[in-house]
Amino acid sequence: MQIYTPDWVKHAVFYQIFPDRFAGRSHPSIPSHVQWEPWQAPPTLQGYKGGNLWGIIDRLDYLVDLGITALYLTPIFQSACNHRYHTHDYYQVDPILGGNEALTALLTAAHDRQIKVVLDGVFNHASRGFFFFNDILENGPYSPWVDWFRVEGWPVAAYQGNQPANYLGWSGNRALPQFNHDHPDVREYIMRIAEYWVEQGIDGWRLDVPNEIKVPGFWQEFRDRVKAINPEAYIVGEIWDNAQPWLTGDQFDGVMNYQFRQACIAFTAGHRVDLAYTTQPAYAPSPALQAPDYDQRIQDLLSWYPWDIQLTQLNLLSSHDTARLLSMVHMDYSSVELATLLLFTFPGAPCIYYGDEVGLPGGIDPDCRRSFPDKQDWHLELQTVHKQLIQIRHAHPALRMGQYQGLYAKDQVYIFSRFLDENRLIVAINCGSDAVSTPLDLSLLPYPISRVEVLYGNASTAHSTTSISKNLIDFHLPARQGSILLVSA
Repeated sequence: MQIYTPDWVKHAVFYQIFPDRFAGRSHPSIPSHVQWEPWQAPPTLQGYKGGNLWGIIDRLDYLVDLGITALYLTPIFQSACNHRYHTHDYYQVDPILGGNEALTALLTAAHDRQIKVVLDGVFNHASRGFFFFNDILENGPYSPWVDWFRVEGWPVAAYQGNQPANYLGWSGNRALPQFNHDHPDVREYIMRIAEYWVEQGIDGWRLDVPNEIKVPGFWQEFRDRVKAINPEAYIVGEIWDNAQPWLTGDQFDGVMNYQFRQACIAFTAGHRVDLAYTTQPAYAPSPALQAPDYDQRIQDLLSWYPWDIQLTQLNLLSSHDTARLLSMVHMDYSSVELATLLLFTFPGAPCIYYGDEVGLPGGIDPDCRRSFPDKQDWHLELQTVHKQLIQIRHAHPALRMGQYQGLYAKDQVYIFSRFLDENRLIVAINCGSDAVSTPLDLSLLPYPISRVEVLYGNASTAHSTTSISKNLIDFHLPARQGSILLVSA
């Protein structure tokens, strides 16, 4: 079948925001006289910091300056938890975030700045406060919504922690009653939610645990109905492993690329990874990888999906579900810079987790959901790295649409090329602790070369040399550094 994915995603740089923790602003739509947790205090599982959508609007110019062209917001609909994966009402933006008025204003302000907005769709499960489930709690088997969930006994033990839950909840969590997706009314309800917010102007959906919905044809219908409203809407799933069953062109445009994250950190950080932060094997960036192993992992990953889908993968290094990279590598900034270099030169849309660009640390949830730091606490050199790499990506179509070819992989040195027509780049990474000189055989290149210009890297022309002989390019790569080079015939 012919595969079509949204063109804008192929050129996008995403920024993931946890709305309660990014920025806040007082507004008549926000509840007043609320005692929020102190902004810079360590986050707790249940506390609110008071971030909202009005605050995001105030930070849009900061994001434009950074080079961001798309936002992914974790859930914003009415809920009784700070992360809002426990949905109460899919048609109402949480009043703590500013309500529907704030989302309308955010969409207008973002689109005026050519920034897309993707929302988090939590369609596998709802919450105990969700009206339809709450009616079951009140009326038991007499509720008209009793078949919307999978109730296994009466009375429903929704809050009795000393009793087993007698209904199906996501991952056994009684706070997250799971929808009965076989029920036609449930299916139609979810489809209409998806359609409604696309009609209101959102630019796509990030789908929470979509692999849990196993009803045949469900995601195919979801795609058809969303794309009928906006063919350019982005549909990206949270699949942590090989996602081939969902990426054949009839369901998702991409997935959160945790497989890239795992390989990238294992190579760039190596033994610097704190194993206390690798408790989930599905994405654990260990054991350490040498360049040949990294190259093999990348080639395998690039073989899994059609090319048009590779270009719309959502690539990331940290998220609200993982320890932040900086903490994972014991605050080793060279590991962060090397991984970020690979992120912005890999096929697919790079995604920055809010605060990573200014050196925000954070361990396992909830610590990875810290508040955005005050300006005096920003790591300005790391912010500059992000700005430079984003600018280079925007300036060179080869990094967004070009082919990918590995050229050299030995010990801890990896060299590859991205190329599209006359736009040709070579990326060279030395993750080792010693400087190296590496000859690259010109016959490996799929294009002729006569000139090399260093676009990026602490391995600047003052500290590294590239010389072109008859059949070789000689790279001198300083320890723990990488470079992007523009080559021409």
